[in-house]
Amino acid sequence: MTLNRREFVAGLVASASAPTASLAKAVGSGQLTLGDMQVMTLSDGHLTLPRAMLFAGLEPDAVDQILQSRGVPDGPIHPPINVTLLRHAGRVVLFDAGSGPGFQNTAGQLTSALDAAGVAPEEVSHVVFTHCHPDHLWGVLDDFDDPLFPNAEYLMGEAEWAYWFDPNTASTISGDRASMAVGARRRLEVMEERLSRFKDGQEVLPGVAAHASYGHTPGHMSFELRDGQKSLLIGGDAIGNHHVSFAKPEWSIGTDQDGELAGKTRARLLDMLAHEQMQLIGYHFPDGGIGRVEAVQGAYRFVPSYGE
Repeated sequence: MTLNRREFVAGLVASASAPTASLAKAVGSGQLTLGDMQVMTLSDGHLTLPRAMLFAGLEPDAVDQILQSRGVPDGPIHPPINVTLLRHAGRVVLFDAGSGPGFQNTAGQLTSALDAAGVAPEEVSHVVFTHCHPDHLWGVLDDFDDPLFPNAEYLMGEAEWAYWFDPNTASTISGDRASMAVGARRRLEVMEERLSRFKDGQEVLPGVAAHASYGHTPGHMSFELRDGQKSLLIGGDAIGNHHVSFAKPEWSIGTDQDGELAGKTRARLLDMLAHEQMQLIGYHFPDGGIGRVEAVQGAYRFVPSYGE
């Protein structure tokens, strides 16, 4: 892989001194069952993001107050990367594919996590994508730019596919995201013959329904898993952190492509999750990312669950 890291999204390159996730963290730190569905999260490591990039345009003192109240230390933000693994009806399904090699030196650990979970890449039957940002899509290729999951079928929302596969996107997206668009299209080209596209509300696999959550990207999808009365939302980056976006859902986050729409989507999802007490997996949440949403004094709080 020869892409220069400077070609990636501005501000996403990790510091060489950033801490490396332990093997224990790389295994998987959350699991639950929904009827016959077995769900667990696998760690792809973590990212290192400058505050100035992640919270661009927001009042720094207000952001710092929220972060301090949530116990987030000073300095760069280190969001975990939680890839969801579903075993159901003979299928082995991944929701997103992690960062892959060469993106950040604290990420790209999904293959180790799969191995620790007893899953070979050849056993993965489906990879379902929330969106096409590097830490969700780029892990579909290995060190040699070959498909990491050779027997998998790929599934992606129709609007997300159309946006990133369009060759004009790289020239029309904001300049700091152009290389991200080039990298996304290259991977979509590799997957094209094995990739199916779907629309909002469609059942993409038995018990798995697509839930449009646009704003972070033009076609971002979340996924509702349901078995009987039990349900779970795999949120992707529709709710991208467990602190600022819970305290102030409407605030635009620097990684959101359409900040206003993303804020409305977050507020809608958080309200739904809190009222219905639906479980949530956050791609960048702590403790494996599995938990519930509580409404607290006009805002929200993420309450991790350590397996149910």
